[in-house]
Amino acid sequence: MNLRVLRTELLRSAAPLAGLTVLAGGFAFLYGIDGSWWGTSVDWTGQWTSLALWTRGLLAYLWPLVAGIGALYGLRDHRSRMPELLAATPRPGWQRAAAPTAAVALALFAGFGALLVWGGVQVALGPTSYTHLGWLPISAVALLALVAAAVFGMGVARALPSPLTPPAVAVLFLAVTVFLMQQTDSALPTARVGSQLLSQLSPAVAEPRQALLTLTGAVHLGQTLWLLGLLATGFALLSATRRRSRLTAVAPVLAGAALALLVLPGDARGGYRIDPAAADRVCEGQVCVTEVHRHRLDALAPSATRALDVLDTALGDAAPRQVREETALRAVGEERRLAPAAVLVNFEDPQIDTAKGDQLVRRLVGEGLAPSCRAITSREFGGDEVLVVQSVLASWALGTFRPIEADVYDRESYRASTGKAWKQFTALSPDQQRSRVAEVREAALGCEFTWADELAGGAR
Repeated sequence: MNLRVLRTELLRSAAPLAGLTVLAGGFAFLYGIDGSWWGTSVDWTGQWTSLALWTRGLLAYLWPLVAGIGALYGLRDHRSRMPELLAATPRPGWQRAAAPTAAVALALFAGFGALLVWGGVQVALGPTSYTHLGWLPISAVALLALVAAAVFGMGVARALPSPLTPPAVAVLFLAVTVFLMQQTDSALPTARVGSQLLSQLSPAVAEPRQALLTLTGAVHLGQTLWLLGLLATGFALLSATRRRSRLTAVAPVLAGAALALLVLPGDARGGYRIDPAAADRVCEGQVCVTEVHRHRLDALAPSATRALDVLDTALGDAAPRQVREETALRAVGEERRLAPAAVLVNFEDPQIDTAKGDQLVRRLVGEGLAPSCRAITSREFGGDEVLVVQSVLASWALGTFRPIEADVYDRESYRASTGKAWKQFTALSPDQQRSRVAEVREAALGCEFTWADELAGGAR
C-alpha cells in the first residue's frame, strides 16, 4: 500500500471523523456528565483498571456511532459513481480495500489512544501506587471493537449502497449493544436480558462498581475471536466484486461467533475475577487496606489506631482488634458481612472517604460499637438512624458529644434526633450505659437494627 494513498485517505475521507467522534464523544460523556466515574473508588482516572473499564463502557454508544460512520465512508465510491470502473480494473479488490481500512484504523487508534493517554497521565500523576499491565488487554479489545465496527460498516455499505445503510447499521449496532448490556446491581455484572453467555459478545462492559474486579482471560480471548471475525467479514465485503464473494464473506463472522461462544464463560464468575495483586493486604500495625488503596493507608492509620484504643477502653476483651478494608463482593442492597474482630472500612462510604481527624475517629468508633449491615455508598443509603446511633455511642466512648458529620437527608432533624438520643442515653447510670452498649453491639453484629429511641433501653 502506497503511503501517499494512505495520506490522501486520512486527509480527504471520513476516516478522521471516526477518530474525532471517539475522542470528542468520550470527553463529552466523561466531563459533561457527573456520574460514578467521578468521586468514587472507581474514579476513571484513579486506577489503571478503572480507566480501562470506564473507557470500554463508552463503547455502549461509541460502537454504534463508529459503525455508522464506517458505513458512510463505505458509500464514497457509490456516491462518486465509480463501482463499475473500479471493478473493471485489474487491481485486486483487497488492495483497494486496504487503504481505507488502514486509514480508519489509524484514525480510531489516534482518537481512542488520545483518550487513554489523557486518562493514563492523570492516573500516573495521581496517588495510586498500584501499577500493572492487566488493563492493556481490556483497552486493546476496545480498540479492536471500534476498528471492526467501522470496517464492517464500510463493507455493508459497499455491498448495499443506499443512503439508508449508515443509519440502519448504526441502529443495528445500538440494538445489539442494548440487548446485550449487563447490569451491575448483583455482586458480579450479569446479563440484563437474555443469557450471560451472549451478553459477553458486547464489547461495552458493565460500568465498574468494585475496585478489585477485572475481566478474565477467557473473556478477552472470546471477544477477540468474535471481533476478528466481524473485522474479516467487513474487509471481505469491502473487497468483494462479485455476488458470490459477498455471500461467502459472512463465513468469518459466523466462525468467529461460534468460536467465541465456545471460549466465553457461561456464568458471571467465569467472566469476572478479583485481581489478586490488587487485593493483597498492606498493613500498618493493625490497620490494613488493599494494595489498590495503599495510598490511603497513611491518612487512615493514625485515626484508625486511635479508634481501636478507644474501642478497647470501651469494650475490653470484646473490642475489635483490627481496622481493615471491606473486600467482600455483594449485590446492591445486600447486607454486609460483618466481622466481630474487625472494624470494616468501605471507601465507597462518603463519610469514610472524606472524613478526617476527629470526625474519622468518631466514624470508626461508631462503626466499631454499632456496625451497620446497611452499606452507605453512592448507590445505597444506610439511613440517618444508623448515624444517630453511631454518633451517640461514639460520643459516649470519646467522652464528648459531637454528631458525626454526614451528608444526611435532613440535617436539622438529624442533629435534633442525635441530641435527644444523647440526653436519654446519658441519663442512664454508667453501668447501664456500658451494658446497653454491649447489647446494641451484639444486636448490630446480628443485623438487628437498634433505633435511636431504643438506645436508653425503651421500646420504639
